[in-house]
Amino acid sequence: MKILYIRVSTSEQKYDRQTASSDGYVVKEETCSGAVPFFERPRAKEIIKLVDKGCLEELAVTSLDRLSRDLSDLLKTVKYFNERKIPIHFISQGIRTLDSNGNENPIGTLVIQVLGIIAQMERSVLLQRQKQGIEIAKAKGAYKGRKSDTKEDVVKFLSKPKNKAALEYMKKGNLKLKEISILSGVHINTLTKIKKIGMPYGN
Repeated sequence: MKILYIRVSTSEQKYDRQTASSDGYVVKEETCSGAVPFFERPRAKEIIKLVDKGCLEELAVTSLDRLSRDLSDLLKTVKYFNERKIPIHFISQGIRTLDSNGNENPIGTLVIQVLGIIAQMERSVLLQRQKQGIEIAKAKGAYKGRKSDTKEDVVKFLSKPKNKAALEYMKKGNLKLKEISILSGVHINTLTKIKKIGMPYGN
């Protein structure tokens, strides 16, 4: 079996661009931050089970950052599949981690390391810009938290991308709140509120 692993960060993003090269592959769709370690993601866990059963022939991703935006996690993931003689095909970069004989591709490994560093730096820069933007907004008095005596519309609250994704994870019923918090980027306290509002009678 050949699997195309595709990932988006929020439920509002589309998979279309990543599924353009899906011919010949079984598609596994994931919605979570690229900062979440590969082995902690629900769809990734399904892939690992297939590896354990000896069913996986190849893993493909459209680009390196879809697999991970953290260099150490990326290298750990590549090493895991290499040790089991399962090539990872990075479609956009035209790189395969193993050749047709199952041997590691040294040039490919080097390129993966370089691109992994770039992906990690891009994420770091993005987070820094977000932090600076918030600090500037606060200095101008334009960034204010919701007042404690005000109530937020329930529909609006549950419709927020991260909250919506978190609720979808809850409805599946196979994840703990801690795991959902990692995948969705939503704090445990907020998850408790989401569960109370969105699933008042349980799943």
